Amino acid sequence: MSLQAVLFDFNGVIVNDEALHEELFAELMLSENLRLFPQDFREVCLGRSDRAALRALLGRRGRVATDAYLDQLIAKKAQAYQQRVSEWSTVPSYPDVPEFITQLQTQGILTALVTGATRADIEAVLARLELADCFAVSVTGDEARRSKPDPYSYHLALERLNRQFPERQIKPQHCLAIEQAPAGISAAKQAGIQVVGVANTYPFHMLQRLANWTVDRLGEIELERVEQVVAHSCSQARNS
Repeated sequence: MSLQAVLFDFNGVIVNDEALHEELFAELMLSENLRLFPQDFREVCLGRSDRAALRALLGRRGRVATDAYLDQLIAKKAQAYQQRVSEWSTVPSYPDVPEFITQLQTQGILTALVTGATRADIEAVLARLELADCFAVSVTGDEARRSKPDPYSYHLALERLNRQFPERQIKPQHCLAIEQAPAGISAAKQAGIQVVGVANTYPFHMLQRLANWTVDRLGEIELERVEQVVAHSCSQARNS
């Protein structure tokens, strides 16, 4: 099988929590006597790590924050996020997520997380969804030195997959990324990975211009078709 791994974004792909993140960013900005505008969240927060988002938000207001101060803001947001998650009666996950992950694992395809969310955030949600053991590796926003749209987090995910499964010799063309925002799509493509854009946050027609494939929900992904394209890409890479 040419398709060896599927790498998932988290917020906006597995859990429907973008509105909560916007609310928490607004609360942080208010604590700084600043206001968060809707275009701010969409332009500099979606698809990026909290550190990159906060640095950009404060920069738009003429503020320069040290790494130590950003650490404090990130910790404050993480604490608030985990408190809200603990209060959810039901985690707002997207349709088809558990079924799609099970389908991949049944076919021997590895699954990984490549996200700007903090590890504490994703662990809190995955535990509630009973998906904590479903991902072979994960790269989170609090450990990636550079945020999407930089491809660093995808390169790191591939490095970790190959370290854990050296016999597979996984290359970018063996993988598929699932993203919901332009920043993530750009990061995966720069890493040489083909991308499915899921129209959970941005309009279908917008993602269609950016991703290799676009779907309204994970259950619409045709793995056989993806496998054919990935196999062709792998063949081209071997012959080049």
